[in-house]
Parts: sequence; structure tokens; C-alpha cells
Amino acid sequence: MLDLLRPLHVSTDNISRMRPPLVPLATLIGRELRNEKIEKPFVKYGQAALAKKGEDYFLIKPDCQRVPGDLSTSFSVFAIFDGHNGVSAAIFVKEKLLDNVLSAIPQDITREEWLQALPQALVAGFVKTDIEFQQKGETSGTTVTFVVIDEWTVTVASVGDSRCILDSQGGVVSLLTVDHRLEENVEERERVTASGGEVGRLNVFGGNEVGPLRCWPGGLCLSRSIGDTDVGEFIVPIPHVKQVKLSNAGGRLVIASDGIWDALSSDMAAKSCRGLPAEIAAKLVVKVALRSRGLKDDTTCLVVDIIPSDIPVLPPIPRKKHNMFSSLFGKKALSSVSKSTKKLSAVGAVEELFEEGSAILAERLSKYFPANANSGLCRCAVCQVDQTPGDSLSVNSGSFFTPGSKPWEGPFLCSNCQKKKDAMEGKRSSRPTVMT
Repeated sequence: MLDLLRPLHVSTDNISRMRPPLVPLATLIGRELRNEKIEKPFVKYGQAALAKKGEDYFLIKPDCQRVPGDLSTSFSVFAIFDGHNGVSAAIFVKEKLLDNVLSAIPQDITREEWLQALPQALVAGFVKTDIEFQQKGETSGTTVTFVVIDEWTVTVASVGDSRCILDSQGGVVSLLTVDHRLEENVEERERVTASGGEVGRLNVFGGNEVGPLRCWPGGLCLSRSIGDTDVGEFIVPIPHVKQVKLSNAGGRLVIASDGIWDALSSDMAAKSCRGLPAEIAAKLVVKVALRSRGLKDDTTCLVVDIIPSDIPVLPPIPRKKHNMFSSLFGKKALSSVSKSTKKLSAVGAVEELFEEGSAILAERLSKYFPANANSGLCRCAVCQVDQTPGDSLSVNSGSFFTPGSKPWEGPFLCSNCQKKKDAMEGKRSSRPTVMT
């Protein structure tokens, strides 16, 4: 699936069902290496926030390195954590998540292999962080929108309803996350009820139902988060992951908590700050959101520009050009996309490398996690703990091996992570008892 590429599209049912030709990630990176004119993009960012409850946190790390000490392997991380029921989960995830993700990526691999391994590492990192927070026995939770930028490749992992949008140079605004609100996501409602949860509105005196759909017990409006130890395990930390590659025209990311998105649509947020430096743009998005709705929730916004090094700021996009680009994403263009790949790159289109949103852990981990030939140990695909083959469990085998199972096939899970997997599927609980 990592070698799937298709033009990133505006949300329409017909277009989303269409599949483009297969183009390996290695091909794209090879094109970069052969084209001496394409340099690494310059990343500029801005941040703005206003607090109502003080439960929003953010992470900005523009100086990460795949190989410590090697500046040529640099990448950037931007994230927003929108806490609820307290700040403990948001703070914990801000401190732990990046390290947990990076620890799940094999060492001594190429950039291409690193990018291919990143989506699975994000899944492992989210689940591991949730398990670690459970051990604290606290009841707060947090949404997470976690963005990794490596040159022109952008990878976004998210749980909850904080959102990341991409405003590309074609004037097309694309959503890189999926909202995990029970009110709006039918598939998530069905998954929660199938796993043992109940979905309904708040009952008030007289039997009237009010407010958005919530999961019971707990009353959470979200179907995915990290933390929430007092809610059922069917509220999962498994993120939706999307990986795209920008053309060398670049683009702008707007990453924000729901205080922004409850007031503004994706298009409104993008258009409100086009042509402005990232620092000013973030402040303006917050200002426009407050003007529309008032300060009813914590409101946090990060604006990140990915631009060629010789362009100081993303230029505004003339409205007249929008029709030309929108026609590029019509059915006719998609049906002949194999002939127009180079043309798409030339006008600033975005190519999708990977997308997966399944909440089933077994579907998110690669089976190619064999035992270490040198040590004879199996490594847990989630927590990265080495274990003997007799102690490890195949992710597809349940709690014990059946006569027809193949215990030498991975990925493998330690007993603790297998317990977590079973709990998320409604088989049993793995949450610690919370004292109140």
C-alpha cells in the first residue's frame, strides 16, 4: 500500500473511490535525486493560542535528525494535543510520543525505508504511549494530531477531532486527518457498539436526550484518543495515518484544535491567511475563529509552510486559477492520470503515498517481523521489547496458538501488548482499576 500514489483530492465520494496507477516511493525519491534543481524545502512556522480551559498543548521540533549529528537527515515534527478531563494525558503524550514513534523505526536504514516504516511506527508509538499512560492510573485523555515533515513528504497521524489541512499551491484545500467524533462517523459508532460500548445522547430529567452522541460509560464524544482510563477500551489510540508528497511548489499546513474547526471550515481557515507569513497567519486564523464563534474552547493553531528555499513566503493564489486546477481533479483527469503524472507535479498537485485508518491493530502492523536470527529473540511490534519465541504471540493468533496457526509469522506481541489488543477488540479489559 505504501507504493500507491494518486492525486490528493477534494472530498467527493466518486473521486475517493477511484484508484490511480501504482508508483513506488523509491521512484519519487529517485526523481528527486536525479533533478539537481530541486533542493530541500525551507520550513517556516507560526503558532497562536488562546486558552479557555488550559488543556491544549503543542509540540514544535524543527530540528530532528534521522541519524543523530547528520544535518542532511533532518526532519520536523509539529503536533497538537487537545486534552480533556484534565491536562495529564496531554502533557504525558507531548513528552513521550515522539520517542516512542522513533524507537519503532529500525536503525541503519535509508531515507526511503525510513519513510515507508513511519506509518507503522506511528501506530506502534500511539498504542505504546497509551499503554504507558494507563499505568499511571489517571483518567484524563487527549486528542493527538502529529505531523512529520521530511523534505517534501508529509506524514500525519491523528486520533480525535483536532485537524490538519493542506493548502497546496494548486489552490486545493485537502484534509489530511479524519474526525473521530461519534456524531459524525458512522463506521466508528458501529465499531464501538460491536466492541461492547453503548452510543447515545445524554439523558436529562423527563427522558429527553440532548447534546452530541457519546460513548457510555464515560460520556466521551470521541471514538479514539490516548488516555481516558475510565472509559472502555473500545476508545482506541490507533491513529488514522496519511502520507503525501508535495511537488516542489510546496504548500501550507494548518494544524489546529477543535476550537478552530468548530468555528471555521477547512476552506475558510485556508483562505483567511493565504499570502501571509506563517507567524501572522496562525494569529489571523485564531482571530477569525474567535470573531465567528467567540472563545468557547481552547483554541490553538499551528501554521507550517513548506516552500522552496528561494521563496520567502507562499504567494497568494489567484481565484481565477482555481477552476483550472479543480478541473484537473475531475473524473476525466483521474481516468487518464497515468499520462498526466508529470503535469500534476508541474502545477503543484499532491501525490498520496499511503492512507490507512483501520482501528484493528492486526491490520496496521506488517507481518514481516521475523525473529532476530542472531539472538533468537522476537521483538514486540508495539513496545519493541525483545522476548523469547515461547513468550511472544503472533498478532493474528489470539491469546494462544491453534493447531493451524503459524507461530513463526509476525508481527509478534508481548503478553502485555497482546492483552491491550484483545481489550481494544472487546475481548477483555486491560485497564487498571482507577481509585476515586
